[in-house]
Amino acid sequence: MTTPDRLVLTVYAPALAGNDSRALAAVHGMEQALPGLHLAWRVTGGRRLAALAQRDAWLAEKIKNGGFPLVCNGDENSPVTVMGRENSGLFSPGGQALFEVHAKLPLDAAVIAAAAEMLGRVAEGTGAFWGRATPHDAAVDIAYQTAPTLEGPPAPRRGLPALKLFEHIHSPEVPYYLGWLNYWSEAAARAIGFPDLARDTDLLSRSQRSASGGWVVQLTDAPLDLDNPTHLEALLRGYERFPEIGGRSAPGPLR
Repeated sequence: MTTPDRLVLTVYAPALAGNDSRALAAVHGMEQALPGLHLAWRVTGGRRLAALAQRDAWLAEKIKNGGFPLVCNGDENSPVTVMGRENSGLFSPGGQALFEVHAKLPLDAAVIAAAAEMLGRVAEGTGAFWGRATPHDAAVDIAYQTAPTLEGPPAPRRGLPALKLFEHIHSPEVPYYLGWLNYWSEAAARAIGFPDLARDTDLLSRSQRSASGGWVVQLTDAPLDLDNPTHLEALLRGYERFPEIGGRSAPGPLR
């Protein structure tokens, strides 16, 4: 039986500090974007679901090591999950530790309709530099753009360009890769040169400006499917348009 595809949403933000409300903002943003979503369950050590009567208070107490534990919607047939973690400065651009939020959702009609708003809310709520939401199957192909082989360098699939490892990118504002939906903060958009009114007419027709001056940019009308030649061409065109993504252009000074 074929496993249904899932939407993978990830944002990259400055590291959590002290009594930081951004973990709760990520969870609230998902719930606000998708009607009926309640992320009020946890997974126990025995891999059982346990309801969280005071979810926000529980989550605030559990924030540690720069992240927060996984919470979910309690539906084993259509699971929605989200968790946060810190990525050490040793493995992050410019040596700066990052707060990463990782969510997975079923790729159904309701999620597809809410995906752009959800990415924007999670990214804005966490003060993210950038983020993306991409179907899992396409995200696996994209991951090969940075995955080293036994011989050394990455061996990307489908003619996609090789990208630098995250720690070799000079600034956290520079996105690591493209996705179906892309959140670029104002700083990230400036770093990659978006928008250019002469070159970005097509992308701007599928873009939304955020309250903070960032952008949610949709690469294709339907969720990215790299078995579709039109979608693969759109992804390749995106990498050609933004050589800074993935650290492929000459870096500026380290921050």
